[in-house]
This record gives sequence, C-alpha cells and structure tokens, in this order.
Amino acid sequence: MTMAAVRFFVKGRVQGVFYRASTREQAMALGLSGYARNLEDGRVEVVAIGAPPCIEKLERWLWQGPSSAQVDEVIREDCEELDLEGFRTR
Repeated sequence: MTMAAVRFFVKGRVQGVFYRASTREQAMALGLSGYARNLEDGRVEVVAIGAPPCIEKLERWLWQGPSSAQVDEVIREDCEELDLEGFRTR
C-alpha cells in the first residue's frame, strides 16, 4: 500500500479544547502514525503518515475537531515521510 506524509496547520480555537488528544484518537482509529503539537502562535501542527485515503479522512475531521473547538483554517502541505511509530501528542 502506498504511504504518504502530510503536515497540517490548524488555526482557530484549537488549544485548551482537547484538540490534540482528539486528533490522536482519530488518527489511531485510522491506523495513522505521526503527532499533534501546540505551536506558540496558537495553531496546532499535525503530521500524519499512512494510507492516503486515511489521511483524507483525518483532514476532513481536522476541519471539525472536538465539539469545543472552532476551526478557522486548515493548511495542508506534503512533507518528507518521517519514521514515526504510533501517534503522539507533544
């Protein structure tokens, strides 16, 4: 199966609302590896590695996030595939 690596930058009310933990749950359910971390500018960075259809599903979910989040923007960029095991929050 073809693997892809994608980096997302999520802007809005996405810190302090369990966005990273919820993203981790979604990613693990989709069989993706990578990480989600808060950035100093208030955004959340998400790196997802796995099958392209699963990354697409995660991207759609990122626009929604957990119920307490308010997502204003999701920027997607391809990235070099990283050698990561599992999905972590940082």
